[in-house]
This record gives sequence, C-alpha cells and structure tokens, in this order.
Amino acid sequence: MSFENLNLIEPIRKALQTEGYTKPTPIQAQAIPFILQGKDLLGCAQTGTGKTAAFAIPILQLLANQQEEEKGSRRIKALILTPTRELAIQIGDSFAAYGANTSLKHTVIFGGVSQKSQTDALQRGVDILVATPGRLLDLVNQRLINLQHISIFVLDEADRMLDMGFVHDVKKVLGIIPAKRQSLFFSATMPAAIISLAGSILKNPARVEVTPVSSTAETIQQVVYKVDREKKNDLLVHVLEDPKIETVLVFTRTKHGADKVVRVLTKKGIKAEAIHGNKSQNARQRALTNFKSKEIRVLVATDIAARGIDVDELAYVINFEIPNVPETYVHRIGRTGRAGASGMALSFCDAEEIAYMKDINKLIGKIVPEVKDHPFPMTGFLPASKEKMPISQRSSGNSRNGNVAYVGKSTTGKNTTGKKFFRKKKFA
Repeated sequence: MSFENLNLIEPIRKALQTEGYTKPTPIQAQAIPFILQGKDLLGCAQTGTGKTAAFAIPILQLLANQQEEEKGSRRIKALILTPTRELAIQIGDSFAAYGANTSLKHTVIFGGVSQKSQTDALQRGVDILVATPGRLLDLVNQRLINLQHISIFVLDEADRMLDMGFVHDVKKVLGIIPAKRQSLFFSATMPAAIISLAGSILKNPARVEVTPVSSTAETIQQVVYKVDREKKNDLLVHVLEDPKIETVLVFTRTKHGADKVVRVLTKKGIKAEAIHGNKSQNARQRALTNFKSKEIRVLVATDIAARGIDVDELAYVINFEIPNVPETYVHRIGRTGRAGASGMALSFCDAEEIAYMKDINKLIGKIVPEVKDHPFPMTGFLPASKEKMPISQRSSGNSRNGNVAYVGKSTTGKNTTGKKFFRKKKFA
C-alpha cells in the first residue's frame, strides 16, 4: 500500500512527497482510514512505528475539509496531549511538515519556559494545540485558552503519562473539553490501568494493534553484558573504543547518574552531554541539537527526558542501568531500529539487576544473549533468594521524577550505594 491509496487530499500528499514518504507504516495504514471516518481509535504500537503521523495526517485532513466549510476566527479544534516537552516539540514539527501546504495553524505549549511566546501564538489564533498537561491546565486557569470547541482529542503515549503521575491532570482536561468529540488514544503498551483509562475516554473505538504488546522490533540486535556496578564506567569507555559507534544514546535511571556518566566520559576525552529534568529547556534542546549534528558523540538521558527523542538513523542504545520496570526497556531500545532500520541495544547488568533482566526476557518473549568476552566480567553475586524475589517485594524505589534508590548489601556487607538510602515498596 502507498499513501496514494489512503484518499488523502492533494496538499497533504505533496507534503508527504517532500518528506520522502511513499509507503505508510502498518500503524498508519490501519489507523488513518478509521480516523478519517470520524471513529474513536485505540492504537497500540511500539515506539518508532510512526504513531505521530498516524494521527497527525488524518487530523490535518479533517480540519482542512472543515475549514473550507467554515469561515471566521480561528478556534482550537484539535488538542494533542503528550507527557514531555521533547515529545510535544516533535509532534509540533510533524504537524508543521505534513500541514505545510494547508492554511492550518498549530502551536506547542509546555512548561519550564516563559509562557509569553506561547500565549502570543494562542492570541493570534490556532487550529491545533499540542500540549503537556501542566502548562495546559495552568493557561486554562489563567483563562488564556478556550477548549470549548475541541472536536478531536488525542492522548499520546498514554502509558508514559500514567508512569509520570499525570492521570489526575488528564482527567481534569477531560472534564473541560466537550463530551461530543472524536477521541484517539495511543500507547506503546496496554496494561490493565491503560485499558481502564481508554474505556473512560473512548466510545465504540476501532482498535489497531500492529505488534504484540511490549514486543521489541526484530531489527534491533540486543545483547547484555554482566558486569560489577563499579566497573560499568570502565566497560562503557571500553565499548566506545569501537569506531563504528559514531553516536550512542545512553540511559541511566537517575539525573545524578546521568551527570556522573558525562563527567567520566568527558575526562576520557569523549564528548558527551546529559538530558534530564533538572536541565533547562534551552540546555536540553541544545544537547539534543548537538547530538543530532554529531557535535557530541554520547547523549546520556533519563527515561522521562528521553521520551520524544527522535534521531534519524540512531544505531546504538546502551542501558547503563537496567530499568526495574520491564516496559521501560522496550521504550528505551525503541529509540533505535526505527522505521525498519537496524539497531543495536547493549545492556550493562550488575548483580542486583539480574532479576530485572529476567523480567525483561519474560516480557519480550526471548532471552537477550550475553556477551561474555569482555574485560570486566561480573565477580559479585546475589543470594539465589534475592534473584528469585518477585518484583513487588524487591527493594527498589521509583519516584515520579524517575529517581531510583537501591537497598541491599554487596558481598562485602556494605551499602551498595555508599550513600543514604531509603526503602520504598513498589507494587507490580
């Protein structure tokens, strides 16, 4: 199938040709016709499968057709709610590209920056609004946004929205926008909480699921290195000796951990920058721009900051720390192997993370092969009872901002963090 078969209007077809798009991805081929018919939609597809275009293209067409029938001042007719500023900017760029030959206007609003440029754009009039929940509700409370004319509502990256604690904000938004509307719900995973939320938003939705829930793309080669925690920095430097790794996205669990990795790499003469919630919006955008232009070789990111990072032909992702939520692993490595390209995902697993890796293997339905031939093999170990402990009883914490503290003893009997720690029970 080509985009020619989807009955798209000429301005959008020309824009897609300009972008070099000829064949829709599976999620686009299945979702676009349903959306053009005005149906609610529940879309499940892993990261990197083209979800943004799957809703942006038909929204532009629906609003362009509506615009021809209506004359008058601009009103916000479509609202796309997304969890992070990076993802909001990415979605905004997509609307700009696909809608380049239409007269529709859009803007993007998010927190962490002055609201003036955003409110100025709103006052000039927009048809499409892309927003993060906090800034949206803030401007609504200031009576600077009117959502009473919304005809299309999109909840994007719903699973991450819940992970970040935005469910109450989402429900507030739902209470503001018109009940009579078309609703589109997209998520990479479909746990019970997401299905429940979707049921409260959608009416008789069409369902599009192009890949098994929580699967990883076949184009991504995955390997795991077992290594002692204190040797992970050495292993990272060793891996980066490979000249084939031109750029790499490295994931840590915490903001402090990301900054620490950057300091280590910088001392070794490897250009690296971090991107996380403590960085200003300008700093985050600068780091991302430097990474895309290959001014820096390594971008170190926390999970929340990384959602929305869209780098063409990113070939390598490294899990410097294994996530304690298996679905997070799927999101992380989905930064590579996008749109059919090949990718490589490396994971550094210490003794306390073995149980997390087992959960990941179970979720993705296969065993990630181990690389045993490296200079820093694991020497530490955990008692068998610790490795077999279920997720709900493991001593890991996971806060709203993505920070995690570990509780446990190393083989020397000392606290594994060497710092203050806390106990926070996580329920699976």
